[in-house]
Amino acid sequence: MTFDYKKEYKEFYMPKGTPSIVRVPKMNYIAVRGSGNPNDADGEYKQSIGLLYGIAFTIKMSKKEDHQIDGYFDYVVPPLEGFWWQEGVSGIDYARKEEFKWISVIRLPDFVSREDFDWAVRKATEKKKQDFSKVEFFSYDEGLCVQCMHIGSYDDEPATVDEMHRFMEEQGYALDITDQRMHHEIYLSDARRVAPEKRKTVVRHPIRRA
Repeated sequence: MTFDYKKEYKEFYMPKGTPSIVRVPKMNYIAVRGSGNPNDADGEYKQSIGLLYGIAFTIKMSKKEDHQIDGYFDYVVPPLEGFWWQEGVSGIDYARKEEFKWISVIRLPDFVSREDFDWAVRKATEKKKQDFSKVEFFSYDEGLCVQCMHIGSYDDEPATVDEMHRFMEEQGYALDITDQRMHHEIYLSDARRVAPEKRKTVVRHPIRRA
């Protein structure tokens, strides 16, 4: 049975369509940092996705290589995620996409060490004849958050965010977006294949006790 993070950790990947409070533990990720409008056809964001999946599948297929990872088990590559912010903006201004700064990520299984990660970068570079120098091993302890499943276009997320913020305030929490705690999205739908109105995205914001 192939391990699927979305099914095994539904509290993090499959929340309901109404806001909820969740405490997210520290996780390790494959990460690429960048800036600019994610919709630009030849932009930095689109390029980052190719880099992430290049490493993700190198690690997944390591079972067929000379480099054997201790504790390896077969798994489904977790979904694409992103941490987003804009300089001088509290939260996210969807009308100014060109000002986005982001860390695009894919979760790493816990059995992947930094040494295994470094091997994967070398292997992918050699095999694909591509520059993976932008890819980094990224650890993030997200902590206490409010989250909700958003169904629809990314541009319609503000309505879901407003609902999340009302809920957290009713529960006695305050928004805690800082330089270290960011707007977080988990993409459960392939934007190339799923119509905007049907896309599923987990939206998550850091919070603290008010």
